[in-house]
Amino acid sequence: MLNKLKLVFSNNSIVKKILITFIILFVYKIGTYIPNPLIDVESMQIYITNNSFLTILNTFSGGALGQFSVLALGISPYITASIVIQLLQSGIIPKFKEWGEQGEVGKQKLNKATRYLSVFLAFVQALLLILGLGQNPVNIFKTGVDTTTVIPYIFSALMITAGSAFVLWLSDLITRYGIGNGSSIMIVAGIVTSLPSMMTTLWTKYITGSTNGWSYLWFAVIIVLYIAVIVGVVFMESAKRKVPVQYANRQQGGKADSNIPIKLNTSGVIPVIFASTLLSIPLSIVGMTTSDTSSGIGYWFNLFFNYQEPIGMILYVILIYLFSFFYAFMTIDPEKMADNLQKSNAFIPGVRQGEETVGYISKLLFKITLIGATYLTVLALIPLIISKVFAFTQAEASVITIGGTSLLIIVGVAIETTKQMETAATETTYSGLY
Repeated sequence: MLNKLKLVFSNNSIVKKILITFIILFVYKIGTYIPNPLIDVESMQIYITNNSFLTILNTFSGGALGQFSVLALGISPYITASIVIQLLQSGIIPKFKEWGEQGEVGKQKLNKATRYLSVFLAFVQALLLILGLGQNPVNIFKTGVDTTTVIPYIFSALMITAGSAFVLWLSDLITRYGIGNGSSIMIVAGIVTSLPSMMTTLWTKYITGSTNGWSYLWFAVIIVLYIAVIVGVVFMESAKRKVPVQYANRQQGGKADSNIPIKLNTSGVIPVIFASTLLSIPLSIVGMTTSDTSSGIGYWFNLFFNYQEPIGMILYVILIYLFSFFYAFMTIDPEKMADNLQKSNAFIPGVRQGEETVGYISKLLFKITLIGATYLTVLALIPLIISKVFAFTQAEASVITIGGTSLLIIVGVAIETTKQMETAATETTYSGLY
């Protein structure tokens, strides 16, 4: 490990990229404090605390949504647009599927379409958010702002859209001149900035704010649990199932066998994000019109779509499994993989080429995805279980996130970025020998 760190940090090019990345992230963090001039921040904080969907967005934006700054939505519209474009490539829009098969030229076209869609989604998302909150009994606009016209809504939505476009530009700068994938780094930066708040909340609850001697033990137990979950996520995210492959006509001196690695968690964090988003949207709509969840339509929506309730939790788990299988089989097409193996004159030992190979890969992918979906479900439910066990209030649970989507994103991006840094350092070292 130390040798790898020395290899990375002895490379001036990589050190320069790391510094550029931190400078860009510093600019992004400054932007999260630039307020929207028409919005009352204190009123906005009330909705962030009591709305799970807004809490997720606030975490991904590094707290910018809580301040309702010009970067309130952060990189989330681009992430949503990327997922939508990926889904459309599965055959829903033939043109997108055709672009996906055109190599680098098609990739550039898809990137351009993703950016246009992300700007559109940013405006729609910002406008709906402001319209919903602006019509709430507690108005989020400052005193004196005329909410009887559409001007303050359009103005605020355009500011947030411009902020999202600015964040997208910063993420492109990281991808080009920094280290790692820019959009992923932006999300991680937003999540990491919320970690000090979590530690402060825990310290206040169990150390400075409690006279009970057991509180010190509970504080230590929570920290140990947090570390244990991190170690578990690192192990599971690195786990792969290697499918052995042999080549029939490989030239003498060449390697006659190889393998195809399939990650245990093929879908990444997408199933959890999709599931939580789908459940949170109805709650957000109801929350913008009424704050009473003890009766009427608010009660039933809360019962079915709040994953902290038994029925909502069951629906949450079902959605995670459904999206895990859907995305896994969309990402890894058994028929396409079998066809590529046949074209390369390769085969899986003990399995005939053609339909038998398709069936073998499909069954294997099903088993892997079943384990991966179970792992995602457990990870997604850990924050809910811990908040119940340790009796966190709703405000504390929104800050103290042990497990869940945030941790999965941090670990996944950290692993991929580390691999990129090691690869870049190794390639540079080898090229210097010639």
